[in-house]
Amino acid sequence: MPHGWLWLGAAVAGAAAGSLSGMFGIGGGIVLVPVLGGLLGLDQHQAQGISLATMLAPIGLPAVLHYHRTGHPIRWRLVGVLLVGFIGGVTAGSLLANAIPVGPLRWSFIGFLLLMAARYLWTARRPRPERPRQEPGVQALVGFGLLIGAFGGLMSGLLGIGGGAIIIPLLALWVGLPQHEAQATSLALMLPPIGLPGVLIYAGGHGLPWMILAFAGCGFAAGSLLGARFATRTRGLALQKGFAGLLLVLAAMLAWRI
Repeated sequence: MPHGWLWLGAAVAGAAAGSLSGMFGIGGGIVLVPVLGGLLGLDQHQAQGISLATMLAPIGLPAVLHYHRTGHPIRWRLVGVLLVGFIGGVTAGSLLANAIPVGPLRWSFIGFLLLMAARYLWTARRPRPERPRQEPGVQALVGFGLLIGAFGGLMSGLLGIGGGAIIIPLLALWVGLPQHEAQATSLALMLPPIGLPGVLIYAGGHGLPWMILAFAGCGFAAGSLLGARFATRTRGLALQKGFAGLLLVLAAMLAWRI
């Protein structure tokens, strides 16, 4: 593919991932990796490294500010605890990913997409009433926060995702945050360059195409605010159904490329 079209495709993919990041509170890698690898033909390791690198800059800041302005508070103490666990997890996950061949790594990503789609479809079929809004206690913040952050970081490094697809449902299940607050908290976690250890490991192991990364990052920043505007006008149940459908499409697209 000519460089110009490849860069344009990366920008469009970044914009789509940014929109979905703001909409669902995820980092966007769950969309960006399949598009870069499935449509633009990048190596799976490079696609995952680019995905992590796009999230180094605070490109989700417009979405975080919009959530805050529309009355969805961010649990900053919880963000700090999540951050501690995430850093260790993303380092371990990236080292593991570099040791896995391309084929098994891509099938692992497809399996992850299918599991997440099944989880969201099941939740949409049997919705639970949202728990009363309350500030989590110190023990819950530290214990659950470290565990959620570490597991989210591990999957982030292993699969090149932001970790929000893991962190959001666990925040709802273990900490009791409503859907929109969990999404806002997940996006706030991604404001610091939490994926830097993983990016350095991917760059050292397989190299990263920096121009593609630059265009994808610009597109991501432009799309994130649009997604947040849509999310705050949409019910949590509708968001979950839409997210599940998207994951199934992306899994099929990646499988088609293998």
